[in-house]
Amino acid sequence: MKWKRGTSTEHVRDERGQGGSTGGLGGLGSVIGGMGSLGKGGGVVGLIVVLVVAFLGGKALTGGGGGFDVGDVLEDVTGVQAAPAGESLNEAPDPLTDFVIFVFNDTQSLWEQQFGQDYQPAELVLFSGGTQSACGFADSGVGPHYCSADSTVRIDTDFFRELSTRFGAPGDFAQAYVIAHEMGHHVQNITGISGEVHQQEQNDPDGANELSVRLELQADCLAGVWAHQVFARGDLEQGDIEEALGAAAAVGDDTLQQQAGATVDQETWTHGSAEQRSRWFTTGYDSGEAGSCDTFGGDI
Repeated sequence: MKWKRGTSTEHVRDERGQGGSTGGLGGLGSVIGGMGSLGKGGGVVGLIVVLVVAFLGGKALTGGGGGFDVGDVLEDVTGVQAAPAGESLNEAPDPLTDFVIFVFNDTQSLWEQQFGQDYQPAELVLFSGGTQSACGFADSGVGPHYCSADSTVRIDTDFFRELSTRFGAPGDFAQAYVIAHEMGHHVQNITGISGEVHQQEQNDPDGANELSVRLELQADCLAGVWAHQVFARGDLEQGDIEEALGAAAAVGDDTLQQQAGATVDQETWTHGSAEQRSRWFTTGYDSGEAGSCDTFGGDI
């Protein structure tokens, strides 16, 4: 992916080094960790459809917006390369940090264009070890996640080493997919979709897991919409989409259960299978339209 360093840090907080006394890929840690039971609960009530149509419908979005030593070692492990320009958030140049900030700002720019004056910005919080948000405390094991209570995307940049080595999903666009997915949750939050889904989960606990899967797949699709915008302006590079699809498949519930040596059990899924996650990302990417991301309207 073509990108540049030195983008705005207006909505960025760096809490790394402060320890930690939030949730993700929809909470990627939630994907990796425990999974509830999936009931037979049906689709979401009509408000979801209304919100999707009103806020996301039918518009082509093609406008645009510690463990690593930097340099060759970081590039080899993470796949991140940077144009030598601009200032990083920290005193020492850090290509990975700059890349995370760039992608966050780029996705934010897309949704700002879509919503106009009604858009409410998200904030990016970089942390290490643990983080305290309005959603509570989360350690690094939770991974990248979004807190709807304070509209923050929270990223431990060390996670991307795990994404590459443990989950076998290297490359800068694999990382970009993760960030864009979390920003998809922000879109769901400010449109009221996530709030309605959570209310439905409380009303129908047996259907909570299915609703969670549909919510997560919609965030994957919205990440694909952003990827389409990157393509439209000519900033995708060979292999980028494959990297994103590799990451989506790597964090599928079935993939993670297999890695853990557990029986693949669809009734425990909360984020969707590798095939579902890849397919919904592709849906958003192919269409470039957020209106294509209605995961609540039928089969998934």
